[in-house]
Amino acid sequence: MATPQEFEAAAARSKELPTKPDNTTLLKLYALYKQGSEGDISGDRPGGFDFKAIAKYDAWNGLRGKGQDEARQEYVEFVNSLF
Repeated sequence: MATPQEFEAAAARSKELPTKPDNTTLLKLYALYKQGSEGDISGDRPGGFDFKAIAKYDAWNGLRGKGQDEARQEYVEFVNSLF
């Protein structure tokens, strides 16, 4: 499993990607980071026309029940695969 230090290092490294990832990749990065750092999402799904917030909520909510350690490990591996 990835250590908290490896997780944070991967988060910093994700900001140095050689090219801007597509939206699907960005949502996966966001969801894995949030699940790894905070655990399951709480609160209500955004409504209205804030499509970006809805997409982020749905991506994170899709990881509900995944353990934080597992999410951190997947995040580190995913970031590394982007280089």
